[in-house]
Parts: sequence; C-alpha cells; structure tokens
Amino acid sequence: MAEVISLKFKPSGREYYFDPCNVNYKEGDILVVDTARGVECATVSKENHTVNNSLIVKPLKKILRKANGEDLKRLKQRNKKAKEAFVVCEKKISNLKLDMKLVDVDVAFEGGKMTFSFTSDGRVDFRELVKDLAATFHTRIELRQIGVRDEAKLLGGLGICGQPFCCSRFLSDFQPVSIKMAKEQGLSLNPTKISGCCGRLMCCLKYEQNAYDDLIKNTPKVGSTVSTPDGVGIVTEVNLLRGTLFVKMDENGLPVKYSKADVKFLKGPKKSNGKKEDQIEKELKNLE
Repeated sequence: MAEVISLKFKPSGREYYFDPCNVNYKEGDILVVDTARGVECATVSKENHTVNNSLIVKPLKKILRKANGEDLKRLKQRNKKAKEAFVVCEKKISNLKLDMKLVDVDVAFEGGKMTFSFTSDGRVDFRELVKDLAATFHTRIELRQIGVRDEAKLLGGLGICGQPFCCSRFLSDFQPVSIKMAKEQGLSLNPTKISGCCGRLMCCLKYEQNAYDDLIKNTPKVGSTVSTPDGVGIVTEVNLLRGTLFVKMDENGLPVKYSKADVKFLKGPKKSNGKKEDQIEKELKNLE
C-alpha cells in the first residue's frame, strides 16, 4: 500500500494520484505539481489516503507546494488569457471558413503552450489557423479534435433527468454503451428518449446493466415454453425487476401472471427473421 493524494486539473476531469510527500492537504486545496507537461496547478479531490501499489503508475509525481498568492495570481491571469484566446480563435476560424466548432482553450500554467479543443464532423486542415494563432500569442499551439461526448463533459449542462451531466460531475472515463443495453432494459428505442444532450446513448444505461445481465440469465425469455402449476404455456411478457412473467396456456385464453420461481423452463423461443428489429437497431447504431 502507498499513501497518495487525488488531484483534478479540471472540475470534470480525471483524478490523478500524486505523492503528498508526508504532508496532509485538505479537499479543495490548490496545489502546484510537477507533471509530464511541466508545472501545473491542480485541486485536491480526495485527501491523503492509501491505495494498492498495483493501481499506481510509477514513478509517482510529487507535490511541489501549496499554491501561494503569486501562484493564484498567475492562475487567474491564465484563465483570463484563455477566455481572450477563445474569442480570438473563434474569429480566426470564421475568417478562414473552417468547418469546426471551438469548445475549450487551455493555457499552460507557465504559459509555454496553448491547447485549443474543437469538434468537427470530419477532418480539418487547420495548418493556417495554427500559424495565425502562433503569430498572435507567440507560444506553442496545439489543436485537438474531440468527440461530442467530450464536448458535453467540458461544457456541462442538465440531462433529461434534471440533474447536471454525469460526465461533467463524476464520470472520469466514458464506458461503452450499446443499443443492446436499452433493449434488455425494456426501454423505448426512440432516439430522443435514450440519447443524451450530446446525441449519443445516455451513459446511465451502463449503471444497472450488470444487474440486468444477471436477471436475464435466470429468467425465461418472451416466447419460451415453460411449465407452470396450471400446465405448459408460452411466455408472453416478462418483468425482470419484479421477477414475474405472463404465460399463455391456450391460444385463445388470457395470459396468467406467475413468479419466475413458480415456473420451470422447458425450451427457448422460436427463432424469427427479425428483419424489422434488425433494421431499427442498424439505424440506431450511430447513437453508440
């Protein structure tokens, strides 16, 4: 086990482990740290704690100091410069008629580099833009193309649940989300109901998927043949969370509700061509 401290360089960014060098810091403290990009400022997201050595990427970078008055002044100047650079860059993009949307500007703590993050539907030739920006700011310029999910993470906002975006609050990494998850959870395949503000499938589909996977393994599917206390029938409807299913004994009869503990699985459902369902799933693939 090793003692570490968790830091974030941006409120919605990933947490990184650093060596506190036997000094205790409080959550919310702003620290000056040594990184692969040079000296940077970061905020304590979790106070001194211990983690397994296998979770650490060695060598562990060290905390240089707690930010002093001069550091905070420089940080404020950096943020002001980033806002000014954003306005300048947007004007240059418009003048050059580039098909790109500027999302964020990050200025290195020591001022040696500026990173401009943007989104675009395709490849963009931004060589002329880089030259203009370098001539304007007299520093090293990097343009980085990001995805729509990264854009939502940086900008933030409210989801359809009324809560701030998960990605801008606590998700450090994006997990793969698929149409299959929405189907297995019994959700409508209407794109407006299962996609987030970024236009991709909602990240929260992943949260309960492990529970659904376990329930699906132990529950007969719709169309399966099962044995019930009242005879053999076909499953017409399943409620995974309640653990109940409706079984139809007679072709002209009404389905009867049973607990899955009261039925015995006999055989799976018949295979159908499912062309219409496959077509719908194919059309929704671009949401993943």
